[in-house]
Amino acid sequence: MGTQIKPVAATLFLCLLLFPLVFSASNDGLLRIGLKKRKFDQNNRVAAQIESKEGEAFKASIRKYHLRGNLRDPEDIDIVALKNYMDAQYFGEIGIGSPPQKFTVIFDTGSSNLWVPSAKCYFSLACYFHSKYKSRSSSTYRKNGKTAEIQYGTGAISGFFSEDYVKVGDLVVKDQEFIEATREPSLTFLVAKFDGILGLGFQEISVGNAVPLWYNMVNQGLVKDQVFSFWFNRNADEEEGGEIVFGGVDPDHFKGEHTYVPVTQKGYWQFDMGDVLVDGKSTGFCAGGCSAIADSGTSLLAGPTTIITQLNQAIGASGVVSQECKAIVEQYGQTIIESLLAKDQPKKICSQIGLCSFDGTRGVSMGIKSVVDENVGKASGDLRDGMCSACEMAVVWMQNQIKQNQTQEQILNYVNQLCERLPSPMGESSVDCGSLSSLPKVTFTIGEKKFELTPEQYILKVGEGDAAQCISGFTALDVPPPRGPLWNSRTGSSLLSSLGLGACLAELPRSCFWLPRILGDVFMGPYHTVFDYGNLRIGFAEAAPWPWEPLTGIEPYITVIYVNTLFMALIGTATNFMSAVCSSQPNLGPKLTQGSTDLDPDPVPGVNLDSNRADLFLS
Repeated sequence: MGTQIKPVAATLFLCLLLFPLVFSASNDGLLRIGLKKRKFDQNNRVAAQIESKEGEAFKASIRKYHLRGNLRDPEDIDIVALKNYMDAQYFGEIGIGSPPQKFTVIFDTGSSNLWVPSAKCYFSLACYFHSKYKSRSSSTYRKNGKTAEIQYGTGAISGFFSEDYVKVGDLVVKDQEFIEATREPSLTFLVAKFDGILGLGFQEISVGNAVPLWYNMVNQGLVKDQVFSFWFNRNADEEEGGEIVFGGVDPDHFKGEHTYVPVTQKGYWQFDMGDVLVDGKSTGFCAGGCSAIADSGTSLLAGPTTIITQLNQAIGASGVVSQECKAIVEQYGQTIIESLLAKDQPKKICSQIGLCSFDGTRGVSMGIKSVVDENVGKASGDLRDGMCSACEMAVVWMQNQIKQNQTQEQILNYVNQLCERLPSPMGESSVDCGSLSSLPKVTFTIGEKKFELTPEQYILKVGEGDAAQCISGFTALDVPPPRGPLWNSRTGSSLLSSLGLGACLAELPRSCFWLPRILGDVFMGPYHTVFDYGNLRIGFAEAAPWPWEPLTGIEPYITVIYVNTLFMALIGTATNFMSAVCSSQPNLGPKLTQGSTDLDPDPVPGVNLDSNRADLFLS
């Protein structure tokens, strides 16, 4: 009896060895990092408002994408959009040093540096509420010492470069350059749920020209394919935030096929996109083609005030009233319409009526000169800039309405409505939470394919019950030349006021090809995103829900039958293998049946290794 059971036991033992090989083969070369998330809440937004003296925090949001002309200059300062990071909901864990010191970081495709708080951060309160890197506790630490600074609107993260091993999942990247932050004065980092940021952008925008961690993953042969992918869990009731996969894609994370588009500007993950539709109707915003970037470090979907205002008006989002804008419509609306109908160049209209000067600096209208305090130079300059910007936006809006064959009265009424719905200084607009079911769908065209966002996907809910507030996922973000504005026409250009109320007229003279709209988590949540570094392309496909769609009806039974069949097939394969081994090696047969029984004093019960051979047999 015992001799009959032992071959079966050996077979089962081999099956246990074979099972991991079978089920890990499909994951060969893939590294999965689980992401955590938190609900979009007011805490960090309040912190931003505390720091937004005269709107500085909002103005700071444009600086993530504003670098000097020479991107490779190690002395350049990379300025990061703090308010976007404050709203970032997804972060994961890495380890730095030997043994690994754990840190929670945002995996950010919109930047390229890795930084964490340093144990040498003595005078910033934020450092005492987050994990800090201790170089003396790591046996693989290498001193670098080069200073580094990442500038924010109301402060800066500063420190110095160091080198050490960085563990991401089960992979260890050797000698990775990163920034030890010794100064974090911003209140926003005090309330942040993450310790640092891990940039996954290109080296062209890396502070100090440091080699990004992803580059070293590839260069050190740690990943099978030069690809990483994001899957975000947007289910508010789930604690798990999703996964970032290095080395490929997980087929369980998406449905159908990916639509790929080439990277058009290295630095950020930038690509070209087409028209934007609201409720199936073209807005004309990007009919001639626009640029965009996929940015996992940004929660919302950002674009220039001119266009975001129109989108938010279409979905019924509230905003702030611009008296300058309304004054322009009242005093110059008819003149602007007549000039556009007369085929005057849009770029010259605001200059012709005295609101902007011909050389690109701001003029002032004689008709509204009475509202300008000539004794206050700065206030006067700000107002002139505001009037010029309002005029440029009005020209854009009116031009779009004329193309839709609207009457003069309809055009003026529409533009007046937009003047009452400009985004707030923090770039956010709210909607009635009870009206979500009646809001339109917004569609983006990428690679000739339509990518649709439902109201539930582009509206973020803050709070619960009667205190709940619904925030539009479309936020205004104006980027000055040479790297802005966002949502630009590929062949067009723009003027932009210093107040961040710039227009994006296709005919305006300044070049604005540098930076596109930002497709943040609002877009990357519904659409699984692949960053193909090897082929310099980006792919989008419908994201699978979490947990993945449950089995229903007869499917669970089919699955059980399938698994049982697979298991029996493996047993059969293992049995045949053992039979073949036994028949080809006569000396093995007797050893399988000789000896006593379960009382043999082998080091491993039931298993004996012959010291002269590598054969595994049952004693």
